[in-house]
Amino acid sequence: MSLEAALLESRTLRDGLSERVDALDKVKILALLPDGVHATTRMVADYYEVPLEAVKSHVKDHREELERGGYRVLAGQELREFKALSGIDPRTPWLGVFPRRAVLNVAMLLRDSPVARRVRSYLLDAEETARPTARPGVRSEPEVFRAAPPRRRRQDLHRDEYESLRDDPAGQAWRRRIDGLEPFEPVRGSDPATAGSPGTEERLSRIESRLDAHGAVIMAMGDRLCRYGDDLRAVRGDVTAIRRDVAELRRGRRA
Repeated sequence: MSLEAALLESRTLRDGLSERVDALDKVKILALLPDGVHATTRMVADYYEVPLEAVKSHVKDHREELERGGYRVLAGQELREFKALSGIDPRTPWLGVFPRRAVLNVAMLLRDSPVARRVRSYLLDAEETARPTARPGVRSEPEVFRAAPPRRRRQDLHRDEYESLRDDPAGQAWRRRIDGLEPFEPVRGSDPATAGSPGTEERLSRIESRLDAHGAVIMAMGDRLCRYGDDLRAVRGDVTAIRRDVAELRRGRRA
């Protein structure tokens, strides 16, 4: 089956080419209503040089497809307003109008119109030209998507005092003493591991200050919990008193 025959039979193919309205003016000048947007059924028939009934027949058989392309029937107030803008005969009871996309749809439906054949030929040629062609003998390689390099974690970007102390020989020696692995003794002057590592005492002082701050926070939280405990005990006493009063009321009613 040729591409043109497939276009006449396949709505999917027609939908894929329905935006190429430039093909109309490439083949022949399309007359439009004074609004410059729409054409009547008669104008479409004149453009494709076919009888009026041929266009009406395709509107009847492919109405849904043409309506997706913008075809619609005007009547009532909408028609009256359109008449005032486009100079349509006031006695016209209704009017079918085609925008360029719907006119192009008709070209892909009319089999026996020479103008429609030329439009279809232009569409298919333009589509073929737009497709990328591979050079003979050259195998196209699929596009390779490479994963982005892994982002560095925050802990890899920042080293705080604890990490510095962990990698410091003096800090390691101090840690062994804290864990009881070595006898505790002053850091400076008694352990060779501390030699040549200035700033260790300053870092340890910072850690001690932080621990003191954490301890103060924990103590404050403990005090608050204690106050909550007193409040809970008071609430519990109130609930017990209410239960006792309710029990006495029930006993009085039964009596």
